[in-house]
Amino acid sequence: MLEPTAVLLAHADGSPASTSFTPGSLGANDPFDRLIAYAGADGIAAGIVRASGRVSSDQYPFSEMIVVHAGGVELRSQAQTLRLSAGESAVIARGTALEIDAQAESLWTFCADTQRVNASEPGLTALPAHTLLSPSAAPDEAILLSPPPQCRSHSLFVEEATNLRIGVWDSTPYTRQARPHKLHELMHLIEGSVTLQTADGTDLTVNTGDTVFVPQNAPCAWTSHVYVRKIYVVK
Repeated sequence: MLEPTAVLLAHADGSPASTSFTPGSLGANDPFDRLIAYAGADGIAAGIVRASGRVSSDQYPFSEMIVVHAGGVELRSQAQTLRLSAGESAVIARGTALEIDAQAESLWTFCADTQRVNASEPGLTALPAHTLLSPSAAPDEAILLSPPPQCRSHSLFVEEATNLRIGVWDSTPYTRQARPHKLHELMHLIEGSVTLQTADGTDLTVNTGDTVFVPQNAPCAWTSHVYVRKIYVVK
């Protein structure tokens, strides 16, 4: 079994990443053909979708966050419409009655929780880049190789049944040593640049507009020399 490792899903402009993707779907009711970079036994999956045109779902089967990298996507539920351009993101909650219109040759990254749950709260949640944040905990001092940073965060979407949390986080620069990543995490960098580490010890630099996925237990160091602001999905 391969060791879990951080993988770059897409560059800011939608240009191909060197990651190996597997074509497929996330289940019988998945409305998309996907390129999957990670699919775990616990239901977490991440990758990219290339799509054009309209698809619909009477009950969207997963809770899923998407980040548009090329083209544009319109999400329409009974209650609201979200129009996403490159760099913008949103959450689709499981059970949502939804129409999706994708401009020609659109591309987005995704992180989805596909496990079955008995209860759901359908709807769409926008993830504004400039969400107001509150102070949050810094990394454990035992793993820091620099002075502690100042961190802030705000969860915009929480699914209690699966412990899925999606929101915005920022931090002043810091460095920490490699350790197994405590959670599954998708990161989309709104601002700044960070160097992570893959399982073989290779540096992986994530720049503004890039999207990366770090599986739970993947060895991962962190080095940032500038302010970083990101959208996160954690589980």
